[in-house]
Amino acid sequence: MKRLSDIKFSTLDLVPVRENGSAAQSLRNSLDLAQHVEKFGYNRFWVAEHHNMDGIASSATSVLLGYLAGGTSTIRVGSGGVMLPNHAPLVIAEQFGTLESLYPGRIDLGLGRAPGSDQMTARALRRERSGSADDFPEDVAELMRYLGPRTPDQRVIAMPGTGTQVPVWLLGSSLFSAQLAGERGLPYAFASHFAPRYMHEAIRVYRNHFKPSAVLDKPYVMLGVPLVAADTDEQADYLATSVFQRILALMRGQSLVQRPPVKTMDGLWLPHEKEAVSDFLGLAMIGSPQKIRARLEVLIEQTQADELIFTCDLYEHSDRVHSYELLAQVMKG
Repeated sequence: MKRLSDIKFSTLDLVPVRENGSAAQSLRNSLDLAQHVEKFGYNRFWVAEHHNMDGIASSATSVLLGYLAGGTSTIRVGSGGVMLPNHAPLVIAEQFGTLESLYPGRIDLGLGRAPGSDQMTARALRRERSGSADDFPEDVAELMRYLGPRTPDQRVIAMPGTGTQVPVWLLGSSLFSAQLAGERGLPYAFASHFAPRYMHEAIRVYRNHFKPSAVLDKPYVMLGVPLVAADTDEQADYLATSVFQRILALMRGQSLVQRPPVKTMDGLWLPHEKEAVSDFLGLAMIGSPQKIRARLEVLIEQTQADELIFTCDLYEHSDRVHSYELLAQVMKG
């Protein structure tokens, strides 16, 4: 049985934009956070592709990764993930081949099959491209060919890209990518930070379908976990109201800019909305280090996950940094 100290731990940053803040400040905060968690002993720092969302500044994912990798020295940086239907596989191979050439051994390519946006935005992104989630398995295979060794009959190459063997992960919030990752022998990251109800089934499907590959000889599972760690349970509950407001805004189709914490959510949400937010954040680790340690030990016992990747969307950047620092102390035992 795995212990907490056996588990690798990482960061997923959504590069949140504050109310009355700016994208520029959010991007600088992302680098500052990456530099801090590198010192704290985190394994990876991933950012996710989103579009047409005023509260998330990570849309140009590969550009941002170059900035983050250039400002750090040891931590792995990557996409969690690139939404492949939005892009030609060759373009992504060239972008991540460039990153790997500049920062060898530190780049991860996590791939998702959702658009990361609404359908109107998806059309604006793709224009004449007919990419869709249905093409995902073929697009993944094409992309991996570009990143693999060049073959004698290969007429289209990614330069940079060919031969770089950038590690590819499949990401998912449903069972489709779990099965595909298993069949392809790829590492799998489940989006339990917003879809916890399917977590156990997705892990089971992935492990049951796993076939050893040149990449992995056994399954490798990473789980997304929302985090709000503070010195006391009461302080964590207070800080978490910023997260609650953000998820509530998402569900209502409102602005996703970060809002400051409030003393109570009473009057801000209706009973069914409170329940929906609670379901969304079902895996959230909110509390003091002692409380979070107890919950994480149960999670590891139930899932036997290999790695946990934490997302922490707090209003004050200093509170986010402190939250990740407290978590590192918990994970190291």
